[in-house]
Amino acid sequence: MSDYAVKADRFVLPGYVATGGYLVISGGVFGTWSAEAPEGMEVVDRGGRWVVPGYVDTHIHGQADHDVMDCDAAGVNEASLALARRGTTSWTPTTLTQPRAQITSACASVYEASESRDDDFPGARIEGIYLEGPFFTERHCGAQNPAHMFDPSVEAFREWQEAAHGLICKSALAPERKGSQEYCATLADLGVACVLGHSDASYEQALAAVAAGASCFVHTYNGMSGLHHRDPGLVGAAMSTVGTYAEVICDGKHVLPGAVKALVDAKGWEHTVIVSDALACAGMPDGDYVLGDLPIRLGDDLAHLILEDDTMGSIAGSVTCVAQEVKNLVDWGIVTAEQAVRMGSEIPARSAGVDDVCGLIRPGRCADFNVLGLDLTLEETYVGGVLVQ
Repeated sequence: MSDYAVKADRFVLPGYVATGGYLVISGGVFGTWSAEAPEGMEVVDRGGRWVVPGYVDTHIHGQADHDVMDCDAAGVNEASLALARRGTTSWTPTTLTQPRAQITSACASVYEASESRDDDFPGARIEGIYLEGPFFTERHCGAQNPAHMFDPSVEAFREWQEAAHGLICKSALAPERKGSQEYCATLADLGVACVLGHSDASYEQALAAVAAGASCFVHTYNGMSGLHHRDPGLVGAAMSTVGTYAEVICDGKHVLPGAVKALVDAKGWEHTVIVSDALACAGMPDGDYVLGDLPIRLGDDLAHLILEDDTMGSIAGSVTCVAQEVKNLVDWGIVTAEQAVRMGSEIPARSAGVDDVCGLIRPGRCADFNVLGLDLTLEETYVGGVLVQ
């Protein structure tokens, strides 16, 4: 099916929600919305449902037993196929704090994966690469291995960007590390988003990084200096800095709903980014896995580090997806359905600087969209106008 019109009750379009009507899909790209059915065109009736942009995940390490740090292009594409089946149609494959050479190889493999696809590949599109580390600090290392951490290095970034053929759009660091301001300023000039996290930085150190060009915060609350009335920390900076974005994992486990509400109320939904931080074990059975070179255990929809005594340590990452997180935010009464949908599509795309290619239903763009029930349950996903099976 190449040309058709989708009929639905609600369409989340740029700037507003259209009630009823028809959205044209022609040659795998979006056409225009209209109140009346286009003449002579097949109609796909999705009455009683939402049609929304395909979800965009800008912080995600893998899926279906494939990790970005495996440095395997075929595995990246398998993860992309699994993501599309969960409503994520665009992603920025995310690296970990590992040896410098391995990060180089991971960047090269993501580029290889993006170049190896046919036009009709039915998986989530690779819109960029996110370097989560290695410029972090041990105090809030989480599941990032401190043995591989070092100070921000523009030289290392250029090496990785060369391997990625320019795909890197986002890079994280702890602002208390030496050279962080220079790094933020250089990457901002290059059009790459700098993200602050896995850090014990003071409020003042965070502000200095923002002033130098940092524009976002890594999975807010998790892996950062907390909010205290005499020491606002990185959380305080995430809540109070103007124009910056704040990632947050909305699985109800990493951050409880009340804390998510506090962040959204402080930041505004327009600058709060839903991310999954999903690991390769997402979509897999409970059991033991590896994250980078650290052992982890999946159970009760959450992955933890495994300690030397075989007990579970700190949270390593999630196995959720953006589609579930969007629904959670509405179920928790924090935002409206429209706002939640945009927080899982338009807002993450904008925060990573990839909103020129994804996150919006706009004429001429690839027809990547989701069909949701009125309660926002994911029912169908389309990539390039084709139903994902």
